[in-house]
Amino acid sequence: MESKAKARFVRQSPRKVRRMLETVRGKNVDWALNNLHFSPQKASVVIEKTVRSAVSNFLQTEEGKKADLDDLVIKEAFVDPAPSMKRFRPASMGRASRLIKRSSHLTIVLSTKKS
Repeated sequence: MESKAKARFVRQSPRKVRRMLETVRGKNVDWALNNLHFSPQKASVVIEKTVRSAVSNFLQTEEGKKADLDDLVIKEAFVDPAPSMKRFRPASMGRASRLIKRSSHLTIVLSTKKS
């Protein structure tokens, strides 16, 4: 049985979110939530909320009501780029330099160890 949760338009670059996802991909949900909760990175807050949402989605299914939560594993965790905001900042000699504020879409898929 699988459950999925998405966090869209996260105001952080996909590269920085991906760095935190590498630590929890394929791990047990309890271990991942504990690791994310005590991690100082900004991305860990968003990933933790998304994992908790996926667990909640899993518990709402018929099979989730019977299953044991200790068997849950993060099967897939990936981040895709979302639309970027283009901004301008004043530069020297009257010029303007372009800033690109990146955002991302985060997807977490949970599965039981059996499947």
